[in-house]
Parts: sequence; structure tokens; C-alpha cells
Amino acid sequence: MKVLALGMAVLLSLVLAGCNTVKGVGQDIQKAGESIENAVKKK
Repeated sequence: MKVLALGMAVLLSLVLAGCNTVKGVGQDIQKAGESIENAVKKK
């Protein structure tokens, strides 16, 4: 039972870390898109 609880805790922490990473990548892509858009508007 303790092994199952430990396994679930590890799995939950990995899932939460993964979501955070995906969110960060999405924000980086959005910022890159905004930079490209601003560069195009300046021309």
C-alpha cells in the first residue's frame, strides 16, 4: 500500500511538472510570435 501511495505521488508530481513545462513553452512561442509581428509592423 505504501509503495502504491509513493508511486501515485511521484506520478502526480511528474504530471504537474509536465504541465508547467508545456505552459512555459507556450508562453515562449507566444512571445516569439509577438516579436515577429512587431518586426513586420515596423517595415
